Amino acid sequence: MVLVLTIETELEEDGRRWIAEVEELPGVIVYGDSQADAVAHAQALALRVVADKIEHGEMSAEPGLALTFRAAA
Repeated sequence: MVLVLTIETELEEDGRRWIAEVEELPGVIVYGDSQADAVAHAQALALRVVADKIEHGEMSAEPGLALTFRAAA
């Protein structure tokens, strides 16, 4: 099974920080000083959320589970 997570990024109106959000995981919204920094933070938080969901039986932990990130279109 492949889990594809989409990361959408946006520069704040004041141009000071980037916001990154994982569309498939509500609440996974982070900030970064650069777009790459925000994406890295979003990926790390998404991994923690997925691990928590597996640990609590909210998501299947099938052998061979693969996680892929993609940028929003």
